[in-house]
Amino acid sequence: MTDRTGPLRVAITGATGMVGTALTRHFREGGSTVIPISRQAIPDGIRWDPARGVLDAAGLETLDAVFNLAGENLTARRWSTATRQRLRDSRIRSTMLLATTLARIGFRGVLVSVSAVGIYGNAGDRELDETSPLGGDFLATLCRDWEAAADPARAAGIRVVHPRLGVVLSSAGGLLGRVLPIFRTGLGGRLGSGQQWLSWIAMEDLLAAMDLVVRTESASGAINFTAPTPVTNAEFTATLAQVLKRPAILPAPATALRLVFGEMADAALLASQRVLPRRLKALGFNFGAPTAEVAIRQVLDLRRET
Repeated sequence: MTDRTGPLRVAITGATGMVGTALTRHFREGGSTVIPISRQAIPDGIRWDPARGVLDAAGLETLDAVFNLAGENLTARRWSTATRQRLRDSRIRSTMLLATTLARIGFRGVLVSVSAVGIYGNAGDRELDETSPLGGDFLATLCRDWEAAADPARAAGIRVVHPRLGVVLSSAGGLLGRVLPIFRTGLGGRLGSGQQWLSWIAMEDLLAAMDLVVRTESASGAINFTAPTPVTNAEFTATLAQVLKRPAILPAPATALRLVFGEMADAALLASQRVLPRRLKALGFNFGAPTAEVAIRQVLDLRRET
């Protein structure tokens, strides 16, 4: 049951990314006003420059919600020392700037600052929820510090929500968008052993969950944004191949992935996270795509043949 209905005034950092673009469309189609927070001069936008500590606070005062999606792509390249620093700076500096500014102006809305299920580290077959121990590798530490960067807003009494995102399934990008062309040619396959757990969420469910937590006053803190049925990488691979009616017989060996991607292979491609959305379900959320097959068919706009 939501506490607030009707149009909202929201701002989004990272509005041009895969999730940001979809979130912008979702709220605008519902009649809400969406204001991008951008380094570029955009009509009716809010200017910021996290590297210089600059944010136009005046544009934030009348908002109901701020979505913080800013952050450099985690899987775009090998994690060199310089890359690791950019990954941290692009998330932690920007979140700290946003949180301190909102605290200073007495913001009365909600800050939704995303995180990721990578915060749990490589947990094998163990089921994970929001109370589970956090990991200790680079990605887990990054996510932990990313969430902590919002502490100034929390300390000022601002409601803060951290959606811990699983792999977002969308044809526009992310894991599914990248592998679709490969699988459509019949050249797809599992990653490594394929036994690592993959926690995912369909884009449409992610958007609905974002809408829910913004409008529900009792929603705060870390909330896993994952479907209720995580699958192994091998199961996901088989399901995608079945939906596309293509073979999936060319696995990518772990040694080859490590050779190409280095540390990122173990932390982002081969790590196992079996994450359950217990807090999201407790808020009454109903998944439109509860299984990987339904989600893939939904993303590809395919109906099950009878």
